[in-house]
Amino acid sequence: MKKLTIDKVFKLLAKNYPSPQTELKYINSYTFLISVVLSAQSTDISVNKATKKLFKIIKNPQTMIKLGEENLKKYIKKIGLYNSKARNIIKLSKILVNKYNSKIPQKFNDLISLPGVGNKTASVYQNVILKIPRIAVDTHVFRLANRIGITKTATANLTQVKLEKAVPAKWLMEAHHLLILHGRRICKAQKPLCNLCSIQQLCK
Repeated sequence: MKKLTIDKVFKLLAKNYPSPQTELKYINSYTFLISVVLSAQSTDISVNKATKKLFKIIKNPQTMIKLGEENLKKYIKKIGLYNSKARNIIKLSKILVNKYNSKIPQKFNDLISLPGVGNKTASVYQNVILKIPRIAVDTHVFRLANRIGITKTATANLTQVKLEKAVPAKWLMEAHHLLILHGRRICKAQKPLCNLCSIQQLCK
């Protein structure tokens, strides 16, 4: 897809979803990172339900360590993969305290070295908290990018590389939010609502 067409795609999406932003609820940069870790293979709605109570008592890595793995599980047990997520969150919190003076590192390679933090989580964190123009690729973004025809890629990581090159710079901050919202509401995995789609004429 040509850059001019990609620009038109995002112009139309931006009209439909003005001021797009994450739907995860958070208090600070630490709680946001925890929310994104929890959101892997889970919905933002289920994460927000769990963190509503959790974030009343947890606001930094020290209080998370004090809570402990078993108690953390009680808050997040309705979220998919909660056992491994609880283990990773406690490990991650200990690393933040011991290695980074309780602060979250800003460099991409430092972020992905944290337990439970992959490319997508690190990219979401950099985009939302650090305001770095990154396109995080979840299942919606991967599906839409390839279905619409912006990219033709086999993996999420490769999709991110291609998108960050193909998408005009002015849309890089909002691109993944726009694609996620469109994927949730219109361009669904099963039975996409093509008759309601504003970018249908541009879609491959």
